[in-house]
Amino acid sequence: MASSTSMLLFVPFLLISSVMVASAGNFNQDFQVTWGDGRANILNDGQLLTLSLDKTSGSGFESKNEYLFGKIDMQLKLVAGNSAGTVTAYYLKSEGSTWDEIDFEFLGNLSGNPYTLHTNVFSQGKGNREQQFHLWFDPTADFHTYSILWNPQRIVFSVDGTPIREFKNQESNGVPFPKSQPMRIHSSLWNADDWATMGGRVKTDWNTAPFTASYRNFNAEACIWASGSSSCGSSSAPASTNGDWLSQELDSASYEKLSWVQKNYMIYNYCTDVNRFPQGLPVECSTS
Repeated sequence: MASSTSMLLFVPFLLISSVMVASAGNFNQDFQVTWGDGRANILNDGQLLTLSLDKTSGSGFESKNEYLFGKIDMQLKLVAGNSAGTVTAYYLKSEGSTWDEIDFEFLGNLSGNPYTLHTNVFSQGKGNREQQFHLWFDPTADFHTYSILWNPQRIVFSVDGTPIREFKNQESNGVPFPKSQPMRIHSSLWNADDWATMGGRVKTDWNTAPFTASYRNFNAEACIWASGSSSCGSSSAPASTNGDWLSQELDSASYEKLSWVQKNYMIYNYCTDVNRFPQGLPVECSTS
């Protein structure tokens, strides 16, 4: 829910605006089901949301608000059992042909094999910045918190408070960074058995459908984009008393955790894929 907290920001080429800080949410108030023909349900007075997938259709939802910078937390419990072929996507995305996007995608697998956590960052319509991980727990047995910190300096992906990936603002090196387009929170559960599991070799087993993913404890400390002429946040903007995330960075302990995850659980990094980039790795890979 939005509070009345506000501050004045000056952003070049944009108007001075009021910043509204969102906080602990309610699915009835903060989200709307966008597709699925009854396969998405908001339960428990807005405290729980479920998506389901069967052979006919998947389902999805999106936030009613758009955000420009923030710290977004959501607890998910993923499809249990044989989830091969399914994808549970949880991401931020702007509109338009040169959109920005920050992705968590959970690629299902055969029973007993780990999920693949796929991350990506798009800026101005260009992605190809994938990093993939296995998790150090069973994400289907209970709820776990998946967080996106997005401020003018960096994007940090975290799982249960442990950072797994950092994407820094490297505009000084010519790398576009998402900083001017407001994004909605989206999530969907859908069939992608043409590519999701072992490159599409393992198909969805519809005998075990419907598949269900669950969501709870949404929390957003974020700037709400109130209208087409408003903005919230710039690299020089002051943080509000609730907006430490606007300038937050990883400390040495957090970098140790990040290194531990990437050493032990990363299974793909575009910055090491020389076969994919025969003309040279992307600029940000050599300057990180």
